Amino acid sequence: MFAYIARRLLLMIPTILGIMLISFVIVQFAPGGPVERVIAQLQGSDTAAASRIGGGGGDFGAGQAQPGGGADAVTSRYRGAQGLDPAFIKQLEKQFGFDKPAHERFFLMLKNYATFNFGKSYFRDVSVIQLIREKLPVSVTLGLWMTLLSYAISIPLGVAKAVRDGSRFDMWTSAVVIVGYAIPSFLFAILLIVLFAGGSFWQIFPLRGLWSENWDQLSPGGKVLDYIWHVALPITAMALGAFATSTLLTKNSFLDEIRKQYVLTARMKGLAERQVLYGHVFRNAMLIVIAGFPGAFIHAFFAGSLLIETIFSLDGLGLLSFESIVNRDYPVVFANLYIFSLLGLAVNLISDLTYTWIDPRIDFETREV
Repeated sequence: MFAYIARRLLLMIPTILGIMLISFVIVQFAPGGPVERVIAQLQGSDTAAASRIGGGGGDFGAGQAQPGGGADAVTSRYRGAQGLDPAFIKQLEKQFGFDKPAHERFFLMLKNYATFNFGKSYFRDVSVIQLIREKLPVSVTLGLWMTLLSYAISIPLGVAKAVRDGSRFDMWTSAVVIVGYAIPSFLFAILLIVLFAGGSFWQIFPLRGLWSENWDQLSPGGKVLDYIWHVALPITAMALGAFATSTLLTKNSFLDEIRKQYVLTARMKGLAERQVLYGHVFRNAMLIVIAGFPGAFIHAFFAGSLLIETIFSLDGLGLLSFESIVNRDYPVVFANLYIFSLLGLAVNLISDLTYTWIDPRIDFETREV
């Protein structure tokens, strides 16, 4: 097992390198960039942008492009740069690191990321690691609780549907599951806001944030209740649309196992149905359900929470990544990509190790990675 874990850890290195390289190349060909964004802000009389440029922001518009091929070459590379001092454009390029060749910037980024040195945000004047640390509690809350809640619903429901396959219970719960799967989570979120957050009916739950303004003055029990009060609606909205897939997966997995010969043999030996179901079938049927856990967790942790974070004004990593992509804040974009890639690979490894814990007959040591 240790050899298998070592191989998987070593394979993470080329995987991360490939993800970062492909993303870096795509960014090089993507239109726009941080330099163009600052130029657009300055040309739009956004004087606040000048203060973000170290050393010379005060006279960003004082000089004009100097005559000659060199000045024209500098300004012509960027849309809207005509009329700006070429020296200022070069200062912008140096500020954002674009004065170096692309391959040199890539290897410098890898060197820094190997020690989790993500640098500073281009436009927020704060370190990237501090930004991620500030947004992490929101994403952890949404991802973890939504995954746990959806599995807590889907596994018992899937087992009940498999045991009662073809019954009236199975049919109407399937209809509920299909409706839940078909309706996006953000529509559930809007419905919950309208019903329970002061939209048109009751104002029972708060509309924004993870805790109240008087959080520090609350008792430990009061903090727990306040936390649950704030996350109830967003987590419910995410879970309502997330448990459908795992429910049907659990049901089909149990049906496949129930029809196997060893289940018939266990029943012929006189074992009670509950012993057969939870003593024999459950362990084997849950393997395929566990296989879907990493994807479900990563989806909930990042992509699945973006719209929910926006609707409920929760400032998490999903919203941070989206805003950073729009604003061309590359240090934040690549840092989030790097962290989530590592997280996804680590969770997949943990999932494989969980296989062996549930079913010791599985031995990854004798298999190829």
